[in-house]
Amino acid sequence: MKRILVSWSSGKDSAWTLHLLRRQRDIEIVGLLTTLNTEFDRVAMHSTRHSVLKAQAAAADLPLWVVPLPWPCSNKVYDRLMFEAMHRAIGEGIEAVAFGDLFLRDIRAYREKQLKPIGIKPLFPLWELPTAALAREMIEGGLRTKIVCVDPKHLPESFAGREFDLALLSDLPPEIDPCGERGEFHTCVYAGPMFAAPIPLAAGEVVNRDGFVFADFDIAPNPPR
Repeated sequence: MKRILVSWSSGKDSAWTLHLLRRQRDIEIVGLLTTLNTEFDRVAMHSTRHSVLKAQAAAADLPLWVVPLPWPCSNKVYDRLMFEAMHRAIGEGIEAVAFGDLFLRDIRAYREKQLKPIGIKPLFPLWELPTAALAREMIEGGLRTKIVCVDPKHLPESFAGREFDLALLSDLPPEIDPCGERGEFHTCVYAGPMFAAPIPLAAGEVVNRDGFVFADFDIAPNPPR
């Protein structure tokens, strides 16, 4: 069996990538690879809390491979840290890393360029799937996720914190990609066929920071008995 890491953003595309790969009998998923902003202890860009990230890994029954990133982080430092993580992967017999990229060719080309000298193969299970149909497939397949980051240049701030569901898809302006592939929005998954059980989330505040709107979620406290 091929030993594979899944690049894990905490969002829907990486979660659906995991779900699709687990259907293939010749693949063994050995971990979730994620970058963490060490200044804020959150997933880069999505701003998902480390506590939620660990709960996702536990629900997926997979170890978490955290690449700690300083803040700010230059491209040079990022590349060095990822290079170190990939050499660890080589040492553990990992052959490939799977990404949830959909259609942005420059991002795919960057990943292919960076991984080729190391000998790790990049996989793109969702590549060029029609995003309108894919978004509906995710929702109808049981994936549940929250909008945790919105680019207000493309979407109203009121989308931050909303459920990614059929109602949201119908509310998206026609120029917005249904999966937010151009960075219009980012998500945090809390339930779906890739998890053994749903993750209870509690909504926090919505804040404007660095030109984006973030909706904060944390693990919900245990209800009183």
